[in-house]
Amino acid sequence: MAVYKILVDPDPVLRQKAVPVKNINAGILRVLENMRDTMYAADGVGLAGPQIGISKRIIVVDPGDNLIEIINPEIIQSEGEQTGSEGCLSLPGKVGWLKRAQKIVVKGLNPQGENIELEASDSLAKILQHEIDHLNGILFADKAIKMRTESI
Repeated sequence: MAVYKILVDPDPVLRQKAVPVKNINAGILRVLENMRDTMYAADGVGLAGPQIGISKRIIVVDPGDNLIEIINPEIIQSEGEQTGSEGCLSLPGKVGWLKRAQKIVVKGLNPQGENIELEASDSLAKILQHEIDHLNGILFADKAIKMRTESI
């Protein structure tokens, strides 16, 4: 399939709130497939629609053992706290230290249009929160306690 160009900050699309997907059609499924290919080609663990210039509420994540594709994801429950480092394909070379919820529940749709509810904790919870932030025009640097730049 295709590998998209990943937008980098300060591209204005990254700061826009993405719009919900109203119909899951062949175009949305193709975008999901291409997002997956783009994420893997960039050695990422997650990618949101706005990062590739598509302001739709779609994300793909793979913490290393399981591809997850969610359309119109929404965090409906969170608890606990974890603090750790994060990076982002849209902020190359930047690493931030953030506080996130330890456990979350996300609801949305799978690619077949079925309602899903996903419980996540630890690193998967962190990845999902990071990608859902992208859908709301928020970059991890906005929430970072501290930041550093690493050579790429």
